[in-house]
Amino acid sequence: MLSRKKEIIVATVIYFVTMFTLLTAVYRFLETWHLSAFNFFIAGALVLLVAIGWGYVLSVLIFAPKKQMEDTLTSLTNDIIHELNIPLSTIKANTAMLKKTMEDEKSLKRIKRIEDASVRLKKLYDELVYSIHKEMHTIEKECFDLQTLLKERIEVFKEQKRNPFELTLEPYEIEVDKIGFEQMFDNIVSNAMKYSPKDAPIHVTLNNHILSVEDEGVGMGPTELLRVHERYYQADDKKDGEGIGLALVKAYCDEEGLDIHIKSEKGVGTNVSLNMSKVHVSA
Repeated sequence: MLSRKKEIIVATVIYFVTMFTLLTAVYRFLETWHLSAFNFFIAGALVLLVAIGWGYVLSVLIFAPKKQMEDTLTSLTNDIIHELNIPLSTIKANTAMLKKTMEDEKSLKRIKRIEDASVRLKKLYDELVYSIHKEMHTIEKECFDLQTLLKERIEVFKEQKRNPFELTLEPYEIEVDKIGFEQMFDNIVSNAMKYSPKDAPIHVTLNNHILSVEDEGVGMGPTELLRVHERYYQADDKKDGEGIGLALVKAYCDEEGLDIHIKSEKGVGTNVSLNMSKVHVSA
């Protein structure tokens, strides 16, 4: 679906091409019948008035209802997003309070499962908000130190107390859609953790323009690698998730001009590497 800005540009181009074609046709008609330039001017003015009237009719019939529909959809979306955030906050607050009052291990494990589910739901909520905002507005790119961002995101994953992380990072300034980058990186790391044993380290390296995330997990064969960017495809159906992570990663990389390369081997692990040179900000 075209954005509103693109629709207006396309409509404007079609409008002026139509006007030019009409004026050319009138000129050829008058030239054939050897009529004066004054008559051409009068005919052209009439064509222009008709074109303006037609343009007004088009805008009233097409663009006005569309804008009204978009405004209604925007308002409805904002209301839904707000309403979704309330139960998420309630779940988070109440599970924290329940943990303080419970002592038996079985109940604590159940609360932990609820907490983990709410964290996943919150992540989906954040992605939904970002996606809607991205469709409605232009996302501004930001300059930031990638090393700092990666450390912050890894600290979040460490709180899950699952896989250990081995970091080799250097200072590196980039200019991209920051929120989108965080989501893209989080998807890569989440995949690495999901398909790795709990005690297997995740290696995150940023060196010589290349950002790589390498795991020691189940890995993929050649057939799976060919389909890894397909939306809803999962190499292992028994794992949690909807199979859209790497599809979103690829979409973001294409938008930002990042070259992504995935190497994987069954039983050895997977390496996802991104060439960051196109978004690097030189000192």
